[in-house]
Amino acid sequence: MHTLTAKLSTTLGMIKFEHTLFALPFAFLGAILAANGLPTGWQILWITVAMVGARSAAMTFNRIVDRDIDAANPRTANRELPRGKLSVGFAWGFLIASIAIFIGAAYMLNWLTLVLSPVALLFVLGYSYAKRFTSLAHVLLGVALSIAPSAAWIAVRGSLLDEIPILLSVFVLMWTAGFDVLYACQDFDYDRSAGLRSIPARFGIRNALRIARLFHFQAFIVLTIFYLATGLGLPALVGVFAVGILLIYQHTLVKADDLSRLNAAFFTTNAFVSVILLISFGIGVLLADPR
Repeated sequence: MHTLTAKLSTTLGMIKFEHTLFALPFAFLGAILAANGLPTGWQILWITVAMVGARSAAMTFNRIVDRDIDAANPRTANRELPRGKLSVGFAWGFLIASIAIFIGAAYMLNWLTLVLSPVALLFVLGYSYAKRFTSLAHVLLGVALSIAPSAAWIAVRGSLLDEIPILLSVFVLMWTAGFDVLYACQDFDYDRSAGLRSIPARFGIRNALRIARLFHFQAFIVLTIFYLATGLGLPALVGVFAVGILLIYQHTLVKADDLSRLNAAFFTTNAFVSVILLISFGIGVLLADPR
């Protein structure tokens, strides 16, 4: 039992399970908006299972294909696969199981989520190769995460014929791209030496910070448009302003000559953004008159 528990803990560490908090609230918000209230328990269950399956698959695949890169990078050399804490064979098995869980959850929701599930997998798995070919890998990560709210909308309504989920997805895309540029700054030296592509590696840390600010400024503009499109009143407006303040605060923590507080900017601040929007817009939906 102790060995099984230890292996489970190591596996959860490999996929950074706690970071599911970044995307899962956006899926729940997409579902709440689609339902004009609370989705059914059945929908919430299978949306959650689908999100966990998709993210577990994405992170596991990334760890598999990047294991040699991770081993050579001092920051990531202690990860589970480079250190041999988990075998590559186990990781492949866990990946296959995660994909099966995701597709099974998509099947339990509706026919469109099932049909589109391979497309979602193409993006969330394909991102792992992006930094080998393009400095816009951060944008592709944003695309992968932005699937969550629109996919949850489809899970509830069975279609995507509305601008609301699209706007929320565009916000997630821009927000994710911005914080991933910040995160990539800590690998600036290694990425350049290894020939990997990133915005910091191509433009330097100082310019990368400017580009991250631009992404987040665009994200805030899209969030404002999203708020106006939903018309959800004061609770949602409070959420918009709170996120704007958090984005500004995040950029005060990171400077070109001082990345020591980057983890606080990346993990702590970003964890709050999705939760704040879920709570504020969710309350707005519940207080709004039925449409």
